[in-house]
Amino acid sequence: MESPKIQRALLSVSDKEGLTDFAQGLHDAGVELYSTGGTSRHLQDAGIPVRDVSDYTNFPEMMDGRVKTLHPKIFAGILCRHDRPDDMNALEEHEIATFELVVVNLYPFQQTVAKPDVERGEAVEKIDIGGPSLVRAAAKNHAFTTIATAASQYAEILGQVQGSGSTSFDLRRKLMVEAFTHTALYDQAISNHFAAEDSEETFPQVVNLPLERVSSLRYGENPHQDAALYRFTHHKSRSVIDAEQLNGKELSYNNYLDLDAAWSIAAGLPDAGVSVIKHNNPCGAASAANIKEACVNAMAGDPVSAFGSILGFNAELDAEAAEFLSTPGLFVEAIAAPSFSAEALEILTTRPKWKNNVRLMQVGQVATIESTQAFRQIDGGMLAQTSDSLADDEAEWKVVTDVTPEPALMNELRFGWAICRHVKSNAITISKDRALRGAGAGQMSRVDSVDIAIRKSGEHCRGGVLASDAFFPFPDSIHKAAEAGIAAIIQPGGSKKDPDVIAACNECKLPMVFTGRRHFKH
Repeated sequence: MESPKIQRALLSVSDKEGLTDFAQGLHDAGVELYSTGGTSRHLQDAGIPVRDVSDYTNFPEMMDGRVKTLHPKIFAGILCRHDRPDDMNALEEHEIATFELVVVNLYPFQQTVAKPDVERGEAVEKIDIGGPSLVRAAAKNHAFTTIATAASQYAEILGQVQGSGSTSFDLRRKLMVEAFTHTALYDQAISNHFAAEDSEETFPQVVNLPLERVSSLRYGENPHQDAALYRFTHHKSRSVIDAEQLNGKELSYNNYLDLDAAWSIAAGLPDAGVSVIKHNNPCGAASAANIKEACVNAMAGDPVSAFGSILGFNAELDAEAAEFLSTPGLFVEAIAAPSFSAEALEILTTRPKWKNNVRLMQVGQVATIESTQAFRQIDGGMLAQTSDSLADDEAEWKVVTDVTPEPALMNELRFGWAICRHVKSNAITISKDRALRGAGAGQMSRVDSVDIAIRKSGEHCRGGVLASDAFFPFPDSIHKAAEAGIAAIIQPGGSKKDPDVIAACNECKLPMVFTGRRHFKH
């Protein structure tokens, strides 16, 4: 298919990044420029010749710009098929010019509704009408018309125009896909915003998930599985997806899962906090007065499992922590932290044997995690729920035993409860001195999880605290905890066997706290 020479371009953009240089290049290549409103003034101020659309159509902009490009002389010029004599004759009959290039991006609806307390009227006025119509028309006619919707596309388009006077079909086809993706995401944002605003239900009837691909990954959970990383277009808080990789090999599918878990746990820890992740479960976590102490204590929780682990930090990784991590015998796969000091970066990338491979992810400032919807795929559809990200209200906690925990022990229970919610159910954690000492995860019976946590904790059981993500169905776990030297227990409560469990605690003189809230993580 012969590509038509680009004679005219229609430019109408909200985001004017890169526009001046692009338009100047088109003008220098002999392309006649047409534009509207603010875009026209922008180009004129830059000294670039441009014809106003209103002068061409003999129809003025009206209604505060709501109507400006919606005219047959515009859309016929975009949609005409250059290889169809009847199309071209119709243009000649009605004195309509062809537009071989359309450059459009849309009103900033997403940015507008992201502002706090945005008024409905303001949101409505940022719904673009003419822009999506122009984009869709040009994209539909990509056999002959080039559509640009982002500044990142300008250089490639201009290079081809300057080289041959036209664009290749392959480029136009690629831009067509990007254009329809652009309008689809835009419509999704509008639909999602007003569905949430107008509905009293947590979950609307139809859910659009606006995702954009960040990168392809080497493989999925296993080498025979293909994989890719996607980002929600409306995502606001900092995450490992947005992190700057300062060192190391390409991240894998499993790396992202573990880094996300490490970052989420660390972000919820009090004071200076470090989490240690292995196979998406915490095998260590600690809070302390400084980040090095937290790091040492976290890695000591389960040193065997910590070999080849993923670490999360809630404060800058400094030189002292880096010195510890470079100790011979330690091996770390990846680290997510708000920032790395220059000294720490130097140590981690020059000292350890794994220096060239360790992935160092600088995420940025830790922020309070917003309660959002979480989706999980099952065969044939998706499950949706609100995220389990809100902090528990301690006003709802109750001491249900004869013995009340001392303040220091209560502080340990808080730490244990904060960690337990991140372990796969059935989940049991044992912590001491604000450090995770052992975890039992994903067992079919809770007592098996207790056995594993006790075995992992060893001598740290004595004087430590035990946390359970859900109630104890029987008192057998209480007796095992007491025999191991556990000093206090925290759990949601809610079992028919609660009286038996409380009685077992009283018999063993173990204080126990009910939180009133379960934290299953299947």
